[in-house]
Amino acid sequence: MKRLVMVVLVALAAMGVAFASGQGEGEYPRGALDFVAPGGAGGGWDLTIRTTARVLAESGLVNAPMPVRNNPGAGGSVHLASLQEKPEADDIITVYSPPLILTQLAGTSEFGYEDVTPLARLIADYAVFVVKDDSPYRTMTDVMEALQADIKGVKIGGNSSAGSMDHLQFLIMAKAAGITDLREIDYVSFDEGGSAMVMGGHIDIFSTGLSEVRGLIESGDLRALAQSAPHRVGEGIVGAIPTAMEQGIDATFVNWRGLFGPPAMPEYAVQFWRETLASMVETPEWEEARRTNGWDDAYMDGPEFNEFLSQVDQEYRGILSEIGMLAN
Repeated sequence: MKRLVMVVLVALAAMGVAFASGQGEGEYPRGALDFVAPGGAGGGWDLTIRTTARVLAESGLVNAPMPVRNNPGAGGSVHLASLQEKPEADDIITVYSPPLILTQLAGTSEFGYEDVTPLARLIADYAVFVVKDDSPYRTMTDVMEALQADIKGVKIGGNSSAGSMDHLQFLIMAKAAGITDLREIDYVSFDEGGSAMVMGGHIDIFSTGLSEVRGLIESGDLRALAQSAPHRVGEGIVGAIPTAMEQGIDATFVNWRGLFGPPAMPEYAVQFWRETLASMVETPEWEEARRTNGWDDAYMDGPEFNEFLSQVDQEYRGILSEIGMLAN
């Protein structure tokens, strides 16, 4: 009987059937994939990975099911820690951006970019600084003047932890505007829901990603003071948002986003995603998604992306050290 089973297995293998117990190169992906946004529903990570899954399906590049789930908490650190429990998994795909590096540097996570497998950098998004529709602040200059007059008089909020992206991108603007006591600025961190907090008057300024509040800007519920891009991005009302540089604040902040696998992801899976994502960014479906969301093209293949992460790690270290928030 054992011999018969072995003969059948060999015969099936000869016909190119891959088994879950093997490497699976011949038939990957097998079954449903696990696409994960490490933040709440409706955020930038959520939008990016859901858009990626949709484009991969619509373009026919991936035929396996790609359900998306959210695993929020601590600026992405909760999901990052959970990935360490699944080394060598080949079915988990997640999205990250600067907090992947910043949370470790600020001491809120023991893990960072070296604890995941970079697959590709996809897009560049930018920060936007918004207020509620009846806020007295009409420009970023108004905000900076208010901070100069009373450093505790303006409350800033973001959906990332202190020392991470939403905090840092505002501090970069404040520093460029001549604010010297940056550590005195009040920053309130939310895991999610910062837009509701600013609309409810609990904070004065919400520092976030442009794509995360696009709908609320277009509806008039939020008013954008500035975006952090070196040039205006987007269309319509979003495209009319002035840059901070246009308002005399000589600074920019780029929110890159890319896809990652778990640590020690098998090489056959890494190769599949490198090739597939390289094809995806050339599709008309992806071009339309970028245009709709106001994303700049920032594609970078895995090995080059890994080098980029090493470089920005050093850049972020310098910034955090300067404002006294570098933990390690």
